[in-house]
Amino acid sequence: MNRINNLFHTKNERVLSIYFTAGYPKLEDTLGIMEAIEEAGADIIEIGIPYSDPIADGPTIQESNLIALENGMSMKMLFGQLKDMRSTIHIPVVLMGYLNPIIQFGVEEFCAKCKEVGVDGLILPDLPMQQFLDEYKEIFESHGLRNIFLISPQTSEKRIREIDLYSNGFIYMVSSHSITGAKSGITEEQISYFERVKAMDLKNPRLIGFGISDQETFQKASQYSHGAIIGSAFIKILGQTPENQKEAIVAYLKKVKN
Repeated sequence: MNRINNLFHTKNERVLSIYFTAGYPKLEDTLGIMEAIEEAGADIIEIGIPYSDPIADGPTIQESNLIALENGMSMKMLFGQLKDMRSTIHIPVVLMGYLNPIIQFGVEEFCAKCKEVGVDGLILPDLPMQQFLDEYKEIFESHGLRNIFLISPQTSEKRIREIDLYSNGFIYMVSSHSITGAKSGITEEQISYFERVKAMDLKNPRLIGFGISDQETFQKASQYSHGAIIGSAFIKILGQTPENQKEAIVAYLKKVKN
């Protein structure tokens, strides 16, 4: 069973997924950050593939992308860093990025590398569903990769049900129509959206992302879903604590979970 499916089969609530950008703050930090995330008790690791034009992301993640690229991070470099990750990393690992660098790398080669190093799923915000179904679904599935679609408050019920039909991992619920970035609290408007989707009784589990930053927002989001995703707030921690990185990661995530 794919590690993502196994996770939600065994743990059906308060799943914590952590996003960070590969090669940030330093080029060789990737595996050490992953190990600290798992040690701190997170359930999923999302690794951002640095890209020069991350359209869905706010200033914090944009800056981490720029720094990672300046550090020399590339797709080839990332797969080299991940080649032995399964000797220490046991939780699901998802790569998140944009379609263009994957096409440039070669979709078949990219998926083969993902399978080789032990990646479990992909989040590609700019991959249209029809293109996925027509061109990539068979390739992804043949390499054991789960494709995770995003929905937002503007996504129609018809579209959400279509996404649920063609998903086999989890659904990424974007909490608002804005770009990524830690916000202050969860609004009544967002709660109404969370409740609306929860009432649809979808077959796939749902994780809420964008604006989740601390124990309060994580717990609140988890009341309406199977858990939540933290990105920008975690990257800020990485940028602020380069010298005692592991200790800072463990302290922050334990505080979020507990």
